[in-house]
Amino acid sequence: MRVMQTLFLSPARWLLLLWSASIAMLQAQVSLDQQALGESLGGWDVKRDKAADYELSGSKYRTYKPEITPTPEGGIFVSVRIDYVRGVFASNDFATLEMTFDANGTLTSTQSSIAIQGKKITSDVMRSGLKFGETQGAVGSAVKMGGDLVANLTEKLSRENLVEAGRVTFPAAVRHNFNKVFQAVSYTAPVQAPLLPEKTPAQPGAPPEVKK
Repeated sequence: MRVMQTLFLSPARWLLLLWSASIAMLQAQVSLDQQALGESLGGWDVKRDKAADYELSGSKYRTYKPEITPTPEGGIFVSVRIDYVRGVFASNDFATLEMTFDANGTLTSTQSSIAIQGKKITSDVMRSGLKFGETQGAVGSAVKMGGDLVANLTEKLSRENLVEAGRVTFPAAVRHNFNKVFQAVSYTAPVQAPLLPEKTPAQPGAPPEVKK
């Protein structure tokens, strides 16, 4: 019965339903372009097209496709795994990079950790100095957060007295991925929803409208 009632809705009711349904498609959206990110890292062509291999300062690293989670505020939380590929007979070290973007696509916080031989070194959480919803100066704020993140991670890693080149430069690999992820995130502004047509006022002397 409900299906039959829906089929026989008046044109005005149909228009109202279509207008209401279009609202969900007209909202602002923050997204990460996985394809563009992969291309910037050399291509998702290893681990069954789920990771990208590349070299930095003579050491080999591997980045896996990020995990992207929507936030309640309308933004996204991005988590990236980065491996230091040490060789066939050695266990890889790995790092995680976490970045949170608000509903305007502005980076609000970031943190990273590096696991070496079972020991985990974690950076402090770097937060944006921008006020909620503020976008002016967002790029400069992100650049500062990335620099502070790497400096903090490097300082903590230096306490481990590491000598292997790929481990020493691991924070640089984290920064490399930080930059690439930031560049791959985009914000699509909301589109103005179409207004419902206004009813034309009756003209003087016109016959009254007959409802069917």
